[in-house]
Amino acid sequence: MTFNIDVILNNLTYLLWGRLADGQPGGVLLTLIMAVSSGVLALAVGVILACLAWRYPGWPRRVLFIWAEFIRGIPLILVIFWMFFLMPIVLGASVPGPLTVILALAWFTSAAVMHTTLAGLNALPDGQKDAALASGMGEWQILRWVLLPQAMPNIRPSYIGLMVALIKDTSLAFIVNVPELTTVASQVNNREQIYSTEIFVFIGVIYYLLCYGLSALAGKWGTHKLV
Repeated sequence: MTFNIDVILNNLTYLLWGRLADGQPGGVLLTLIMAVSSGVLALAVGVILACLAWRYPGWPRRVLFIWAEFIRGIPLILVIFWMFFLMPIVLGASVPGPLTVILALAWFTSAAVMHTTLAGLNALPDGQKDAALASGMGEWQILRWVLLPQAMPNIRPSYIGLMVALIKDTSLAFIVNVPELTTVASQVNNREQIYSTEIFVFIGVIYYLLCYGLSALAGKWGTHKLV
């Protein structure tokens, strides 16, 4: 059996960016848009929640932990279904499929970001906080100007690891027919019918290159930190 590269070349633009000329991004481009957008949202929400959990160690932290464990205990595909089918009902209007997937991925990942960030804050020596308090800084000032800047370099590789997971998790948008990379690959496969191996090997290589690039970046940052 020979590998037919022509099927990839003939469908390359569709696999890379979908129907972008018609204003409908897809393929690799939509995969990256969804991964980056959900990653930014998850980072913002997760860091804020981690700061709240650090600042209020009583019942607010317990509530946040219960929320995070609930989200992490649900299959991501179920969260995507919730967003895709319930958001139009709640809002009373149609919601673009990619947006529902972005929000589902961000919601799901923000719980992991919260735990990662809080662990980074708690790993810092207690003397950092005590010294800042002695200088007259408030709790929120300590977080903003002392603890977060020191914790971020330590947890940045973990953030990139979550981003790698997000890139792979975007493939679950296939289940609601959002035209990301896996979906358009399946569409091409259904049209070509006899070149499944070529198509899905190529898609696997694309996912590998995207994830490996981010993993290499995380390793570079981690090494740079130790030097």
